[in-house]
Amino acid sequence: MDKKKIIIISLIAVAVIAVLALPLIDGVSPKREPVAEEDRIVVIKLQGPIQESMGGFFAAGISPDYVYNQLQRAGEDPGIEGVVLRVQSPGGSIAASQEIAGMVREFEKPVVVSMADMAASGGYYISAPAQGIVAQPGTITGSIGVISSIIDLEELYDKLGINVETIKSGEHKDMFNRSLTEEERQIMQDISDEAYDQFINEVAEGRDMDVEEVRKLATGELFLGSQAKDLGLVDRLGGVDEAIDYLAELNNLETPVRYEFPAPSLLTQLFDYGYSVLASLERSFIDPELILLEKLREGVPPEIRYQVR
Repeated sequence: MDKKKIIIISLIAVAVIAVLALPLIDGVSPKREPVAEEDRIVVIKLQGPIQESMGGFFAAGISPDYVYNQLQRAGEDPGIEGVVLRVQSPGGSIAASQEIAGMVREFEKPVVVSMADMAASGGYYISAPAQGIVAQPGTITGSIGVISSIIDLEELYDKLGINVETIKSGEHKDMFNRSLTEEERQIMQDISDEAYDQFINEVAEGRDMDVEEVRKLATGELFLGSQAKDLGLVDRLGGVDEAIDYLAELNNLETPVRYEFPAPSLLTQLFDYGYSVLASLERSFIDPELILLEKLREGVPPEIRYQVR
């Protein structure tokens, strides 16, 4: 039996054992009683790139669904008076960043952001609507801008002797399957400019700044937390405890208590793990190079990401 078959059989066995063990493990999981303290400030950690889906158990990321679920838990708990979002992110997709920013803006309880090592691009986008932002002096933030990348494979295909025949309806439907025309470059530039204006307006509204003042800062430049504070992009310097104190100060909470949600049950963790096993099975059957070439051949439109480069 070759090595690949052994790996596949092992992954299947792990998945089957995990599924069979779920009821037993969940039945013996310790039950956590709700915490009784008032004026609790829950710290919710948001780590990784911002994207629509976080993927499997081992994937890190910030998705709208995850943020929604966490905020819903905080909103339904009467003992929680506010939320500190601990943001560690280089950025991510436009739509996901906008959706999360909207949740932060509309949440019924106070939200303050505590920036970790990096909260740049999309990481700053989702932070801007918060009631306040606290960062360390050395936190990397800013990078207010938009970037898109398109891979042109025409010359590579020519060298490999690959002939791609495209049948389309719509003049620009195949624009990501070949070199862009000047008109199509302008189309992409217009999209980027519109997304850029949306980013600037979000920051201006969230930070109560003039749009033109934000535009002067929106060069894609990175700032340290100390610089961002001087520029009005950050309110205070410090860590999570300082963010809790700031939230309490803004909302007249006399005895704020730091709180974090209990870790997910083993049932939830094993259920999520099953998805990663299925993904591993796919990768075991297909060489990574073929997967990459197939995705490139399909001409998937580029993701326009707020990210550091």
